Amino acid sequence: MSDREPVEPALAAVRTTPRRPKSEKRRPSVWWPLAGPAAPIVRALAATRIRSGEKLPATGPYILTPNHMSNLDPVVVGEVVWRLGRAPRFLAKASLFRVPVLGGLLHALGQIPVDRGGAARGAIPLSAAERLIGEGQGVIVYPEGSLTRDPDLWPMRGKTGAARLALQLGIPVIPVAHWGAQALMPVNSTKLRLRPRAHVQVLFGDPIDLSDLGRVADKAALAEATDRIMAAITELLEELRGETAPAERWDPAKHGQTETGTF
Repeated sequence: MSDREPVEPALAAVRTTPRRPKSEKRRPSVWWPLAGPAAPIVRALAATRIRSGEKLPATGPYILTPNHMSNLDPVVVGEVVWRLGRAPRFLAKASLFRVPVLGGLLHALGQIPVDRGGAARGAIPLSAAERLIGEGQGVIVYPEGSLTRDPDLWPMRGKTGAARLALQLGIPVIPVAHWGAQALMPVNSTKLRLRPRAHVQVLFGDPIDLSDLGRVADKAALAEATDRIMAAITELLEELRGETAPAERWDPAKHGQTETGTF
């Protein structure tokens, strides 16, 4: 039996020409009462320098793939994306959408549910796919699936979730790397370190070319796309740190570590 996994018929039917939306930051939305007070707090805690921010598309769908070192990363990346005029949407466990109040808030914020188990593992609802493409929205996906286990905080082995979305939906993948958030909230901690003020650098890269892989998410294509995504993120982080990453990415399985992320 072939291991080739063609684009799901429902996803293939999604309209591929997005409408050009108004600036997400300027349109009235539930983001306003949240981002209004949150953004200044984040900026007070950390001095964030954005480099090559113009590489994040001003309109249209995209998949943004950051490195992951600290539990504060989503806040830092989300604030940067908002500052650049886009609404930060993340993938979230589908089970969270069934929690009273929280589920309603996640829906209102346009967050995207993803199944993390069973036959539908890694799948997003057709309605979410249609919204991403039809309304020109973006989504932030951590391709490592969890905080990096690399002792020196380099990106570890990636998972195929971001690659699968990119190949099946045919939307661009924008790599981004950041460095410095771990000074504000240390690795594997939930406590803020307020002094000294953290200095965070965020560097966006060019869209990753996956066009030669087509729209068929077979194992080979997913592995190659994932490798390109992780290589692009690592290259950006090397530039930020002024260092060279190890030739081989950290693989938790080879070090007897249990991974919690599944996408």
